[in-house]
Amino acid sequence: MARRGAALREHILDTAKLAFLEDGFERTSMDAIAARAETSKRSLYAHFPTKDALFLAVVEHIRALFGARMRTPAEYSAQPSEAVVLYCGRFVQLLRWSSVARTLRLGIAEADRLPDLAAGLYDVLFEATAADLAAHLAAASGIAADEARAVADELIGLAIHPVLPRLLFGVEPFVEDLPEEGRLAADVDLDRIRRLVGVVLSAARAT
Repeated sequence: MARRGAALREHILDTAKLAFLEDGFERTSMDAIAARAETSKRSLYAHFPTKDALFLAVVEHIRALFGARMRTPAEYSAQPSEAVVLYCGRFVQLLRWSSVARTLRLGIAEADRLPDLAAGLYDVLFEATAADLAAHLAAASGIAADEARAVADELIGLAIHPVLPRLLFGVEPFVEDLPEEGRLAADVDLDRIRRLVGVVLSAARAT
């Protein structure tokens, strides 16, 4: 049965996301996306009148998918600081996933030509993650609300280094399959993140 309406739109977004990540924005044509999605150009343009509009929709699609996989810190543990550890660990784990790592590379590649779209990808992966962590720190970890965002940024920066630059420069290979949260302790050095969280939270509470 041919896809129609919302089902077709979702299928186009999934198809376009893969095409953009594999070939980049510039080299991906609307014709190629229509062919890959097995739909007509007329149907594609009915949902997305331009390639920029399609890319913006893909960014929002990625936001929803990534947010669902990250969830919120409080969902990881009833113990506030351990929730921070596991949340940061899950972020590191997902950064290694090829879909997320290629999204980062795509944003960097398009930053000069399409700064708003690149900024949208940054917002999806980093801004939203830091905002959720800051909200948790303010609500559950005894960090003043006006300091929580700076603490969240520091924690995320420490947690993802040196993994992120190693991924971006191809020093560390991507993980092709979606990392399972159940394997978090095996995939990520949580003891290292636990030590970092302990130091940063102690310093923040002392100020």
